[in-house]
Amino acid sequence: MPYLTEKSEILAIIAKYTQAKTLWMDTEVADYKSRTPRLSLIQVLDDPSDWIGDSIYLLDVLDQPDVVAEFVNQIMVNPAVEKVFHNASYDLRYLGGKKAKNVTCTLNMAKKIPYHILPLPNYQLKTLATKLCNFHDIDKQEQGSDWGRRPLSPEQIEYAYLDCIYLAQVHLRLLELQKQNSSNPIVEDLTTLAVRYTQVEQQWKLLNSEYEHLQERIKQAMQAQNLSETPYFKLDATERTTVKVPFTELVNLVQKEGINLDFAITLTKELQKNLGQDIEQLPIEMSKSTSLRLTCKNEEGDVE
Repeated sequence: MPYLTEKSEILAIIAKYTQAKTLWMDTEVADYKSRTPRLSLIQVLDDPSDWIGDSIYLLDVLDQPDVVAEFVNQIMVNPAVEKVFHNASYDLRYLGGKKAKNVTCTLNMAKKIPYHILPLPNYQLKTLATKLCNFHDIDKQEQGSDWGRRPLSPEQIEYAYLDCIYLAQVHLRLLELQKQNSSNPIVEDLTTLAVRYTQVEQQWKLLNSEYEHLQERIKQAMQAQNLSETPYFKLDATERTTVKVPFTELVNLVQKEGINLDFAITLTKELQKNLGQDIEQLPIEMSKSTSLRLTCKNEEGDVE
């Protein structure tokens, strides 16, 4: 867990990292709630098998914009080096922004995995590390500490390097989940899929029926008991106002007042029917779209 503060040492490790294939990274920011946040630390791990933190470097870049610029130029914009962050959009504010290349975000990776495969209450790094990698007693207390003070406390330094360990292990587990649940449509076993689909469909019908039934009972009970909120629910009333006017009246008003309403409208089947052959006098623009609908067959092979 080398903690580097000297410019020459930091530049030397930056040069080394240009040869890395993948880097797992995090940042700490001083005065992050102010209008002038300052990048304080860049934490970097290049060995995902390191569960102790011996190969993690903490680069102290507080008030060293030239060092940060070198890191951005040598690492962040280098497409040959994959940079892995959690919630990368935050870190990229201080590390190159849109210029950064080959960036992987574990937050986005987790969100793309279907919920039934990764059923989590949220996608925070702490949650992912706990559920996917069995890390426990993760302390995030130092996250909001003062990263602008020097020297940093031992607790801040420990917190800084641990996040890289969590990140690397979460990233590897997410890659495994992606691989396990990837498929090739050309060679899919449709029989196996159909059996599972039918099983899930029946379960879903039962659960959805009970869900809707319970929801309606809860709403009725809260209304009857004059409750707008309980420890579990909040009941909101939504009002929608619909404004209608006879089409001919609208046309008359537009012509009378010279109102510019020159925009395309969708001609419903009812409007097309009412226009009849007169529709041919209009400059019609047609567009087609195709959607796929999956329907089940019964045992006789008929569509239900």
